[in-house]
Amino acid sequence: MAGYYKSIFFLAAAACLGEGIEMLVNMILARELGSHGLGLYMSILPTVFLIVLLASFELPVSISKLIAEREDRYHRNILYHAITVTVIFTVVLFLAGTVLIPFIPVFNSYHPYIRWLVLLLIPIISFTSVARGYFMGRQQMGRIAVSNFLRKLVQLAALFILFRLFDFDAQASLLVAIGTFIGSELITFLYLFYLFMIQFQHIKSMPFSNLNRKTVRKNLMAVSIPTTSMRLFSAFTGAIQPFLIKAALEHSGLTETLATEHFGMLMGIAASIGFFPAFIAHSLLIVLIPGVSKTHAENNYQNLQKMLQQVMKLTLVYGTAAVAVFYFFAPQLTGLFFKSDTSAIYLQLLWPYFLFHYFIIPLQGFLLGLDLIKEAFYHVIWSHIVSFAIIFWLGSMPEWRMDGVIIGLNTGAVLLCLMHYLTVCKKIGLSFFMRGIVPKTLER
Repeated sequence: MAGYYKSIFFLAAAACLGEGIEMLVNMILARELGSHGLGLYMSILPTVFLIVLLASFELPVSISKLIAEREDRYHRNILYHAITVTVIFTVVLFLAGTVLIPFIPVFNSYHPYIRWLVLLLIPIISFTSVARGYFMGRQQMGRIAVSNFLRKLVQLAALFILFRLFDFDAQASLLVAIGTFIGSELITFLYLFYLFMIQFQHIKSMPFSNLNRKTVRKNLMAVSIPTTSMRLFSAFTGAIQPFLIKAALEHSGLTETLATEHFGMLMGIAASIGFFPAFIAHSLLIVLIPGVSKTHAENNYQNLQKMLQQVMKLTLVYGTAAVAVFYFFAPQLTGLFFKSDTSAIYLQLLWPYFLFHYFIIPLQGFLLGLDLIKEAFYHVIWSHIVSFAIIFWLGSMPEWRMDGVIIGLNTGAVLLCLMHYLTVCKKIGLSFFMRGIVPKTLER
C-alpha cells in the first residue's frame, strides 16, 4: 500500500501543476476566442477526444493489466504482440479516417486544416498508448506524470507565444487552439516512446518466456474491446452533448448564438473550474487499474476492501472541500476568465455533478481492475439515457432552460456513481456503509 500511496502522491502533485497550467490555457482561450469562439472550441473538443479514444483502443488499460498480472519474464513477449496489434490497428484506422473525415459534418464550420490535423492524432496516440500502458503496469508512474505535465506545459507555451506574436482572425484562432493541442500530444509521444525504447532494449537482454500469441491477443482484446466500447459510448455522447444542449436551448426560445455562449460558459468556464480537483481522481485511476488487477489476481479481498475504504474517504475529504470553495467563491473564480455572473451561478449549481464525478473516476478503476467492464458499460448507458432525457425535457422549457440542463447533468452523475459503488461493494464483499461482509464464495 505504501508504494501505491507514493505513486498517487507523485501523480497528484504533477497533475496539480498540470491542472494549474490547464486553467491558464483556458483563460488564454477565453480571452482570445471570446464567449462564442470558446463555445465553438468546446463544441468540437468532444469530437477530437472521440478520435483520440479510437486511436488509443484502450491499450493503456489492457497492457497495464496484463503487465501487472504477469511475471517479468513474460513482458517481452506481451509487448511484441501489443506492438503488432497496434501497427495493424493504426494502419486500418488511419486509412479509414482519411476516407471518412472529409464527410464528417461537424468540421464544416471550422478551418479546413483542422480535420487533417486531427487525423495526425491517430498514429501519435496509438503508439503513445503502448508506452503508457507498459509504464502503468510496471508502476513507473513518474514517467506518466512527467508526460502529462509536459503536454500541458507545451500547449500553454505555444498558445502564449503565438497569440502574443501574431494577430489572428476568429477562424484562424480556433485553428491555432486545436493545433497547439495536437502539437503537445506529439511532444508527449516523442518523450514517452523514447523512454519506452530504452526500456525495451533492456527487456530484450533479459531471460524471457513466451506466451501463446492467441492467449496474449485474447487477453488484450478481452479488455480493450469492451473498455473501448464503453469509452466510445461516453465519447460519442460527449460529442453529441453540446448539440443536444444547444438544441434544447434553441427549442426553449434562445437564438443559436445565445445557446452557444451559454454552453461555452457552462463547459468552458464552470466545468473547467469544477473539474480542476479531478487530477486527484485521475491519479487514483491510473494507480488503481494495475493495483486492483494484481490484488484481484491474488484473490486478496481484504486488501481490496481496505483500498476502497481509503479511496472513498480520501475522495470525500478533498471533494467536499473543493465544492465548498467553488460554491462560496464562484464569482471570484469565474472572474479569472471574464466577468460573468451567469457562469458563477452555473458553477454553484453544478456542485453535485463535480463531487460525484470525483468518486466515479476511481470507482471505474476498481471496475476495470475487477474485470467488471460489462457492468461499467451498462451503468454508463443507463446514466446517459436518464441524463439526456432530463436535459432535453427540462432544457426545452422556457421556464427551465439552463437550470433544466444542469439538473440533468447532476442527476446523471449521482446515478452513475451509485451504480458503480454498489457493484464494487457487492463484488469485494462490503456493505453500502463499507462494513466487511464475508461472501459465501470468493470467486474471480
